[in-house]
Amino acid sequence: MTRICFYFQVHQPFRLRKDYDFFNIGHSPYYEDTVNNRAIMRKVAEKCYLPMNRLLLELIHRWQGRFRVSFSISGVCLEQFQLYAPDVLASFQELVKTGCVELLGETYYHSLASVYSPKEFSRQIELHRQTLEDLFDYRAQVFRNTELIYSDSIAQQIEGLGFRGIIAEGVDRILDWRSPNFLYQPAPCHRLALFLKNYQLSDDLAFRFSNRDWPSWPLSASTYASWLHQVAGNGEIVNLFMDYETFGEHQWAETGIFEFMRALPDFVFRHPDFHFVTPSEALEQLQPIAKLSFPHYVSWADLDRDLSAWVGNPLQDAAMERVYALEDKVLRLNDPNILHVWRKLQTSDHFYYMCTKWFSDGDVHKYFNPYHTPFDAHIIHSNVLSDFETRLESSLFSGQSPQSQLRPSLTP
Repeated sequence: MTRICFYFQVHQPFRLRKDYDFFNIGHSPYYEDTVNNRAIMRKVAEKCYLPMNRLLLELIHRWQGRFRVSFSISGVCLEQFQLYAPDVLASFQELVKTGCVELLGETYYHSLASVYSPKEFSRQIELHRQTLEDLFDYRAQVFRNTELIYSDSIAQQIEGLGFRGIIAEGVDRILDWRSPNFLYQPAPCHRLALFLKNYQLSDDLAFRFSNRDWPSWPLSASTYASWLHQVAGNGEIVNLFMDYETFGEHQWAETGIFEFMRALPDFVFRHPDFHFVTPSEALEQLQPIAKLSFPHYVSWADLDRDLSAWVGNPLQDAAMERVYALEDKVLRLNDPNILHVWRKLQTSDHFYYMCTKWFSDGDVHKYFNPYHTPFDAHIIHSNVLSDFETRLESSLFSGQSPQSQLRPSLTP
């Protein structure tokens, strides 16, 4: 029996105002681009979230629960659903109620706290867990870290928080001769199971589906199902992990991506030994075949599959160090609104926009980037941090109520 496990990342950051210049420091506590955030959320909702959620619900009903998927939805994305797209939130709630959809745990703020602050990492995970319980009446059992950032040390912490499974990239330099199509166990753990993304088959949909220079274009559901069927006898689970925005946003409706997904289950089920599962269901059916050690951080970002999309150049390192250096001071204020502001400034996208790796030739990455250059992204983030630091210091020094020095909202 071979299992197909679909997992979709759903995330949108709170983007900062691109006009927050030097002259705003000390004068404006309103940091976010509310107009752009609302517009992007509604755009992605209409192109991806709403039509794809309808399609998944259709497939779940058509196949009487045999078709199953899982989602990881960041807390900041859930906030924007509540602010700008309550219809999207309702559609996800409807999917979860079918019992055929699993929700995964992650960091609420889609941050790199796992690398910079283990205590903050735990706090954000618990906040996300509580949010899923509040909005969906759902307790997450499997964890995926921001952008699949993973290491042995992260696995140990996740096991300590009571999760049963964790998801990581099937990195060739770690796997060596092994296949990602089995369940593993992190080397330092005793109970936690490790799911590894099959990046070849995942990226066929996420990145290559509409590439007319790809030898397999146009990709049909029957062809893709045949690739999945080739795993029979050579694997127990195929983990297909990708951004949910693959459907309708990165791969436009005109590419045929929705018709592809509508047809895929039928062709998969034509092989009697294949079925769809959620990660938690896989844990009930499979046992890890071996332990794997990830001594260094990996992620699912680009060919390097490391942390260099978010850290490593002077812009990113300086910004990241400034943000996390404020942890003790923010916690001392003990004000939930100020804590929320600081944590939103940790969102990984801010540092991704500062990446210089693709500056000369990264058109695919410019699609996601609201800034003209990485330097523009750094300047805006730095200006916001300068204002935030000034107000934080003033409040701590004066002993006044935090609300009198720091506005509880980022937006007017």
